Amino acid sequence: MSNAIVIIPTYNEKENITLIIDSVFSLPKDFDVLVVDDNSPDGTAELVKDLQQNYNNGHKRLHLVQRPGKQGLGTAYIEGFRFSLQHNYEYVLQMDADFSHDPKDLVSLYLNCSEWGHDLAIGSRYATGVNVVNWPMGRVLLSFFASKYVQTITGIPVHDTTAGFVCYRRKVLETIQLDKIKFVGYAFQIEMKFLTWKYGFRLNEVPIVFTDRTRGQSKMSAGIFKEAFFGVIKMTVESWFKKYIPA
Repeated sequence: MSNAIVIIPTYNEKENITLIIDSVFSLPKDFDVLVVDDNSPDGTAELVKDLQQNYNNGHKRLHLVQRPGKQGLGTAYIEGFRFSLQHNYEYVLQMDADFSHDPKDLVSLYLNCSEWGHDLAIGSRYATGVNVVNWPMGRVLLSFFASKYVQTITGIPVHDTTAGFVCYRRKVLETIQLDKIKFVGYAFQIEMKFLTWKYGFRLNEVPIVFTDRTRGQSKMSAGIFKEAFFGVIKMTVESWFKKYIPA
């Protein structure tokens, strides 16, 4: 069993899931993988089950959690976090299934936590400028200024607050009260970083190149940005009246 697991949430990712899992397992670091599938009608989960027959000889490297339907990105990750804690992983990573996150960068995120003393390593599109490929300019600007907005409102010292490519040290997830996470969309990524910072953990941004998906369909929607825009203000105000005491 590895000391690190990669959580990959999926919904209709049959065009990517086999390739992304094979890519993770080909890395020099021996990561385990957990796919959290929201009852994809395209058969994503069945492909994962087929792969389990190849990769689970000797010990389980590839895990699958099937949920009854779409319940939001945040709840998928929380379910993955709970699974990871229950199975005693020390490092918990998360990434998209669509190759917008380069699997090779998992090693850098892992080393940032395991060797270089950070509690949360963030694969950052904006730590050294704007490192995004194949996005329309409007979406680049929206994403970039959304992170600047969050930075300004919350004061968090992170350039890419909406990043979904990260590595957590176990003690962060043990400290954060996962059952009280409010956001379920992409604002979930903001809330997790904000809480990690408020509890006094060490955060570091690792520059990456983000490449928009070439296969499958994006899950982005206007409601996701609305949740983040108004939710960040509420989250920040509420934090003024709380004490963040590490467990």
